[in-house]
Amino acid sequence: MDTINFTKMHGIGNDYVYINCMERCPDNLASLSREMSDRHCGIGGDGIILIMPSKVADFKMRIFNADGSEARMCGNGARCVAKYVYDNNLTHNHHVTLETLSGVKHLFLKPGQDDKVESVTVDMGTPVMECSLIPVKHSADDFIEQPVLLKDGTTVRLTAVSMGNPHAVTFTDNLDFDIETIGPELEAHPLFPDRANIEFARVVSPSLIEMRVWERGSGETMACGTGACATAVAAITAGLCNRRVTVKLLGGCLDIEWSPETGHVMMTGPATTVFTGQYTRQSNTIL
Repeated sequence: MDTINFTKMHGIGNDYVYINCMERCPDNLASLSREMSDRHCGIGGDGIILIMPSKVADFKMRIFNADGSEARMCGNGARCVAKYVYDNNLTHNHHVTLETLSGVKHLFLKPGQDDKVESVTVDMGTPVMECSLIPVKHSADDFIEQPVLLKDGTTVRLTAVSMGNPHAVTFTDNLDFDIETIGPELEAHPLFPDRANIEFARVVSPSLIEMRVWERGSGETMACGTGACATAVAAITAGLCNRRVTVKLLGGCLDIEWSPETGHVMMTGPATTVFTGQYTRQSNTIL
């Protein structure tokens, strides 16, 4: 596939290039993601997301980060997939199941007056806080508010949560800092054998959290759905906020609810189509 049809979409600024692979799929996907995600020489984005047929769900999603690494789950991406398949008449259902590397997710679509999807609620499942499953290299069963020493001698306290991918959340009173330095250091910290997404959060009130995120494989992004869920879980566990909370990210807000009855985290937010086009592949060799 030297010429690839694509749709650029974003969930509150977390932007990906979406490719319909229901009939066929490009090859060398890691290389393709690096190429298409380049914001100067490509389309630009936090990665690419492939929409594929599934044997266990209505659709399947594969995610490749801007550095070519494959991600297990993306909450903002899942919402955009739901909008894509509905708006492009691949389904007429308001409840869609989506296969991911983190299992099958249930998506609940909310179309607007024009019958185009405006927002989606994603059942993100049950958060995981067991070190061996996140994974975190730590002797205890969980990793909650644990001190981590940085190279400059300062200490941050991290809470590790998996929402289908590993996250580490730290609470701070100041979100104005050099994330380009501390983000990569924590992402690649020896504690995290698979690397981790790092969330920096400020609890404004029991119903509002402000957050910045450093995503593994992509750097700082405008938003991260799984990161917002992990942050809400960490804050609720620490007794800092309610079971239902708004998480405000650089690109916008997500509503997160952690149900005490089911244990599942529900995430609600918008999905936006930016433009469609055809991309001529620069090279079929692995970059």
